[in-house]
Amino acid sequence: MSTDSASSDSDLQDRVVNFLRRNFPQIQMHGGNAAIQHLDPDTGEVHIQLGGACSGCGISPMTIQAIKSRMVKEIPEIEEVHADTGQGAEPDMGETEGMSPSFPGESSDDSDEGPQAPF
Repeated sequence: MSTDSASSDSDLQDRVVNFLRRNFPQIQMHGGNAAIQHLDPDTGEVHIQLGGACSGCGISPMTIQAIKSRMVKEIPEIEEVHADTGQGAEPDMGETEGMSPSFPGESSDDSDEGPQAPF
């Protein structure tokens, strides 16, 4: 890959990141985050992963739809946007199938005995 190509790839990634920050500040304001999982400048495809509070949020499908429709209009090199919260998606190699809720004071052992009585 030439340095010009690497530079333009980096520029495209910067524009995608800036697009997300500029158009969707509510993601961060509500405790969520958005990350570029994959960006292919040759095909114009980008994969965005919403996480944090976005996982399980009732309006995340609308946020995803807004990202998909706006990004292709605002960034001409982007032809197709894939975005999800990881909920219901097939896990990649090395990933777990979702996050279990945790509570303060809870141990991380995997015993299936249920909660302990406080006495």
